[in-house]
Amino acid sequence: MIQKKAKAIDAKDKAMKIAQLALEKRAENVVILDLRGLTSITDYFVICTGASDTQVKAISTNIENELKKEAIRPWHREGLTSLNWVLLDYIDVVAHVFLPEIRDFYSLERIWGDAEKIEVKDEQRTDDKV
Repeated sequence: MIQKKAKAIDAKDKAMKIAQLALEKRAENVVILDLRGLTSITDYFVICTGASDTQVKAISTNIENELKKEAIRPWHREGLTSLNWVLLDYIDVVAHVFLPEIRDFYSLERIWGDAEKIEVKDEQRTDDKV
């Protein structure tokens, strides 16, 4: 079997891709935190919320499956059994998919309050239309 070689993609582009993949599954409150210069653990956090454990799973699965098509695989992942906080660690980008109450409790945006925050909106979504 021939393995597909990972495309060279910089951390910011990977973070944006992850954010868009989360939005494909209707993730809410999608933000990217730029942690460069604040920590050496990663360059970016992508944080989003799913309304239910089913949606948290769908968002996480979509991110992982779509990046896998580009030969980008997580180094580590956690939370796939409880589905209240799924973490996908791509080394330079870490995706966090939360249930609302868990996101509020851990409040990563507050903990990393010095980070530049980029809110990512779904330009295709038409929630305002009936």
